[in-house]
Amino acid sequence: MTTVGHLINGKIIEDAARVQDVYNPATGGSTTRVALASKETVEEAIASAQTAFPAWRNTPAIKRARIMFRFKELLEANADKICELIGQEHGKISHDAAGELQRGIENVEYACGVPELLKGEYSKNVGPNIDSWSEFQPLGVVAGITPFNFPAMVPMWMFPLAIACGNTFVLKPSERDPSSTLYIAQLLHEAGLPEGVLNVVNGDKEAVDILLTDERIKAVSFVGSTPIAEYIYATANANGKRCQALGGAKNHAIVMPDADIDNAVNQLLGAAFGSSGERCMALSVAVAVGDAAADELVAKMSEAMKPLKVGAYSDSSNDFGPVITRAHQQKVNGYIDSAENDGANVVVDGRNPAVSGYEDGFFVGATLIDQVTPTMQSYQEEIFGPVLQVVRVETMEQAMQLINDHEYGNGTCIFTRDGEAARYFSDHIQVGMVGINVPLPVPVAYHSFGGWKRSLFGDLHAYGPDGVRFYTKRKTITQRWPSSGVREGVSFAFPS
Repeated sequence: MTTVGHLINGKIIEDAARVQDVYNPATGGSTTRVALASKETVEEAIASAQTAFPAWRNTPAIKRARIMFRFKELLEANADKICELIGQEHGKISHDAAGELQRGIENVEYACGVPELLKGEYSKNVGPNIDSWSEFQPLGVVAGITPFNFPAMVPMWMFPLAIACGNTFVLKPSERDPSSTLYIAQLLHEAGLPEGVLNVVNGDKEAVDILLTDERIKAVSFVGSTPIAEYIYATANANGKRCQALGGAKNHAIVMPDADIDNAVNQLLGAAFGSSGERCMALSVAVAVGDAAADELVAKMSEAMKPLKVGAYSDSSNDFGPVITRAHQQKVNGYIDSAENDGANVVVDGRNPAVSGYEDGFFVGATLIDQVTPTMQSYQEEIFGPVLQVVRVETMEQAMQLINDHEYGNGTCIFTRDGEAARYFSDHIQVGMVGINVPLPVPVAYHSFGGWKRSLFGDLHAYGPDGVRFYTKRKTITQRWPSSGVREGVSFAFPS
């Protein structure tokens, strides 16, 4: 059985002191192993990045951009290989993996514009013979800690832009599906990235804690669950690091009485069950305004869910694949059990689906639960599985209050034909990313991604313009070249 190692200073390193099995979620069997980095291995990666930083910092931005252009071409040329690796270890269906990769590539495209993005400001003659300007300088060695659910896309939210801005990078991907991330990093080196600029260490909490406490790391980006995001943010800040930590979600869609229910159903199918619901922007709660809208929504959703297929990544006719581990499968089923025990109505039951030829896979079928209330555990917590819950309210105000009261504020949307209602909703909802008849309002690469409340710890969102600000620090320079022969007197007043 092969072992997935680390990429340090441009070379694959095997630190075999500790290893962990990597599973194919569709079969339930172990496919490979991943090395879990020791303290010495993580420190070697940091040292490699620190050594590479001075030369990379001084590399012209246009040359850094050219490497990103070549990297983009290699990602597209090797897309099938990357998607296969995602499918084998994550379980994501091939068309879904391709979509994930494309969104990652779009962030590389944004990073290709870094010469323009790093332009500062310049003002001539702010005073007699005095000019002033600002510039954006890289931080140094920065780190990224990424989740299992998007092994290609989320790392590319981070390292392409950070590196294009002149930083060097240490990436700690998820140990559950490490192969695609490592392969992508190798492609960047093939594109011409100098050794040491990007290093990948696979590992667990031991590796994470080193990245959070080592004084050579200047900033940390994280995507994962809220409890871990809170820990990452607090620990990084306590050690003097800049940090952005994106956490969990409980995303609601309001379905108004005037909504196009057929369109809402089609949109909710993909938004709730795509990627097996294992994405922080998944729509997991439909808030129906009025019983008439709720009854129609539940009836049409349950009918539309009948042909949905759950299965292995290699069959593109499947709609979504397994969840990531046996333990997570049991956790998702437990939430369905909990909702049922609390009095909710499981309209479509996805527990223990029969998937021919993959009886040992970690599958959960599409599940629809009606009559859910805000007091239920299944409503309050993030399920992170293919489960859509329906909550019934009488008014739009009640629906918005429900969303605003929740501890998470990542994404939300409203289905309506009423422009006034949509405008009021977008103005007053306390959520970071809002859709109007768009169930997955994930910003494109030249905007920035991030939620509110306990869905984001830190002041700056991920990628886009906020990403540039996060991975750089502003320096303002004021200079004067007095005319020759002019002697100025002393002044103790504040300059103006």
